[in-house]
Order: sequence, then structure tokens, then C-alpha cells
Amino acid sequence: MSAVARSSRARIAIRPVAGDSERRGAVVHHAFRRGFRQFVVPPEVALPSGASRIDERHDQFVRSDQSTIERRTIASPDELELLLDAPRTAGGLAIRWEGERVIPLETVLSRRPKGLELWVEAAHASEVPGLLGALEYGADLVVVDIDTPEGVDLLESALDSEPRAAVTFAEARLTSVRPSGLGDRVIVDTTSLLAPSEGLAVGSSAATLFLVLSEAVGSRYTRPRPFRVNAGAPHSYVLRADGSTRYLGELESGEELLAVDESGESRGVRIGRLKIERRPLTRLEVTAFGRSSTVFVQEAETVRLSTSTGAHPVTGLVEGDLLRVLALPPARHLGRVVEETVEER
Repeated sequence: MSAVARSSRARIAIRPVAGDSERRGAVVHHAFRRGFRQFVVPPEVALPSGASRIDERHDQFVRSDQSTIERRTIASPDELELLLDAPRTAGGLAIRWEGERVIPLETVLSRRPKGLELWVEAAHASEVPGLLGALEYGADLVVVDIDTPEGVDLLESALDSEPRAAVTFAEARLTSVRPSGLGDRVIVDTTSLLAPSEGLAVGSSAATLFLVLSEAVGSRYTRPRPFRVNAGAPHSYVLRADGSTRYLGELESGEELLAVDESGESRGVRIGRLKIERRPLTRLEVTAFGRSSTVFVQEAETVRLSTSTGAHPVTGLVEGDLLRVLALPPARHLGRVVEETVEER
């Protein structure tokens, strides 16, 4: 099973460290509303229906089924070697690191016996992604200290998005292809390597997004850049991993966008860098879902869009071609879907 397919929230137990039961309860209920279901809390902290309690003791964690996870603190390479050399065939082990955490965790993961359940304790939300992703698969569970409801939001923002259902495309007939002069265009360089069939969903209207593909193919004069999507003009909407949209011109490094494959599969990818430069643009207009929609992209052979017959460079598109588009609710406020009447032209 891939790391992407393993739900991040299912592999996290939140340990509220606020001063009293009421404040701990506020952390629990906020985290529950955000999709977290496991909590390390004492009996006096009430849990919502559907949440799971983990009891914390000095030398072990005890789950609701009374199974136990041994707790150990590792502060040096010698202590780690002693831990790894000890006979251990199954059961569970929870490690709290003092000092370095990711490299020693990778060592444990590479040497743990088959069937050993591995937990890790984290003092800060920022530590969690590295612990979940060490050697790709990471720890089976991370127990993370959270002191406020806002800390839950910070944790959520640090996590990769949950797996999403496949995207369903429609075909829209290209009714107009015309030069649109010089304009700014936004290149999105991600921290992932994209397949030739993957790209970003972009468009002038949130109601109709076009699949602009990665530069994983290149051209006779340029090398492939599989981390890059030459996405389009800064006014364009782009689909984020959480289902919301943002304008290309507002994006920042570290944000997570939704990379979509021509097959409809999707995954979250992080922005590593953005490049905005003046380039000649081409305006593409299609008719779809009873309305006209446009996208403005750079006029270049390396900018490819998904069509009914595969990927084609924008320089080779002609009226009558069928482009693959994604339909979304058109009304948005700060990127989120709202219920209202809206017309975009």
C-alpha cells in the first residue's frame, strides 16, 4: 500500500496538552470536526461518539481493546542500537526521540521485525509529515502534542490531502483559438515529478477548468521538466488539493495543488517555486455545459492540453478539437463553493 493511500488522519493520535480538562476537550472536539478520531486523553475528558481513546501510562499506551504499546525514549545512537538488538518479534513499540528524529526513525523502519507496530511521539505539529513519510511509509501512528484548537489547524495544513475520488472529465468543443498579445503567465514548479499525462486544472472560470499538462515530454529544443506545469495567466483559477480554487497569481510556495491525470486519478502536489514572466498568450474558448469558457496559456510548443485524442501542444490546436474539461460549481468566495447566482464572462 502506498503512503498516499494510507489516510494521514487515521495514522495520527492527538494528545491535548492544554492545562485543564475543559481546554483539552476544546482541542478534542475541534480535531474531531476536522476528521481526527484517535485521542490520548485521561478518562475525565469526554470524547465525541465515534472517537477512540488511548490511555497514557509511564511505560506504555493502552488502547480501548486493552492492547498495549511499549514506550521508549531514545536519546543517542547507543540507545538506539540497544533497542534494535533486543529480541522483539511482534507487538507494538512507541518511541520518543530526544534530538534527531527522522534519520533514526528510518533506521528503525529498515530493521524492524515483521509484524511490529511502530508508533512515534511528536512534540510539534511540524514534525508529523516527516514522521509519516520516513522511508516513504513512515510510522504506523504518530502521537502529537496539540495545545490549542488553532494547533489542530496548523497540523492539518502540514498534512498532505486525503485520497480523493477519481475526477470525471467532459469533452468540450474548441470554438476559438486566437492570439491575445503579451501577458503574464505563471509557471508552477512542484516538489513532485509528474507523469506526461498529469497536469493542473486551470481556467478563466471556476465552472470549467482545462487540464494543462506537465512539461514531462519536452520538445526537440528543450529537455523534459517533469516537475513543471506552464499553467497560464495569473487571473486563472487553479484547483487545489482540498477542492477549493485559487488564482494562479496568488499562489505561494508550499501550497498543495491537485495534480490530475488524464485517466481521472488525482493526488496532492506541493509548490516548490513559481515563475511569472511576460510571454505571448493564446486564448482558447470552448462550449461546454451550455456556456462558453476560456483559458489563456502561453503560446509555446511545450504547453500541452488534454484532448479527446491525447495530449496536444497549444500551437497545434484548431477549432473543432475536443478538449477535456472539468465542471465545478461556479460560485466561489475566497476559493470555496457558495450557493449564489453568478455569471462569469
